[in-house]
Amino acid sequence: MNFSYFTHFLPQVAMMYLPKIAMALLTLLIGLWVIGWVTRIMDNGMQKRGLDNTIRPFLSSLMSVGLKVMLLLSVASMFGIETTSFIAIFTALAFAVGTALSGSLGHFASGVLLLIFRPYKVGDLVSIGGGQTGKVSEIQVFNTILLTTDNKKIIIPNGVVTSNIMTNISGQGQIRVDMLFHVAETEDIDKVRACIQKVADESSLVLKTPPVDIYVNNLPTGSIEFLVRPWCNSDDYWDAYFYMKEGIKRSFNKEGIETPKSGLEVYLNK
Repeated sequence: MNFSYFTHFLPQVAMMYLPKIAMALLTLLIGLWVIGWVTRIMDNGMQKRGLDNTIRPFLSSLMSVGLKVMLLLSVASMFGIETTSFIAIFTALAFAVGTALSGSLGHFASGVLLLIFRPYKVGDLVSIGGGQTGKVSEIQVFNTILLTTDNKKIIIPNGVVTSNIMTNISGQGQIRVDMLFHVAETEDIDKVRACIQKVADESSLVLKTPPVDIYVNNLPTGSIEFLVRPWCNSDDYWDAYFYMKEGIKRSFNKEGIETPKSGLEVYLNK
């Protein structure tokens, strides 16, 4: 008896639900194909715009997952399943996660802005995050990683980066190297200037144009302060800086140019 009941009932159920199932499966397959197509177009567009490889897969995945969730909800509604409760639960869950991760989401949003507007790129020498200076090693979704000259890795949250002043030292391709030198007040200014200029001329790191600025900047007691400002390529900043410091000191020693003596000399007349 039960068997005859099911054999009688099942064809009716099949006739009732088979069209819905077929339509739902067709919608699912076509929807998945369209989502893949849209995701590929988005990914290619971001690639053409030069969006960083760190954020591009993440954004593509985010869009793909979001569209697939919407597709599954649409397919569920085709079966007559009430999706309002699912949407309410999903909204509450998203709100709770968003509240718990508000700081991280802020860093993520800042990372997206950095990768879109590109105030700096990997390899640039920058001063960011309240004065941290180094070469940009990575621009991640939540953090920017710097490598300092002494090979330290500094990890700065992107939210901290965008909330502070950013200085891209490498941004213009060429950079001026400012430094100060002190010599004894008895030294000849022209001789000192010629000595510094010779060191700059002999360096392959220092650019010939613009010319090197060599000025008397100050006259503190017992000394003459020179402001020296050579130009170099941004990537050569620290090499040029240390080369000029060492080269000028060696040149001063070679030419007999004295530096100020520490302390105070007192002469007594008998």
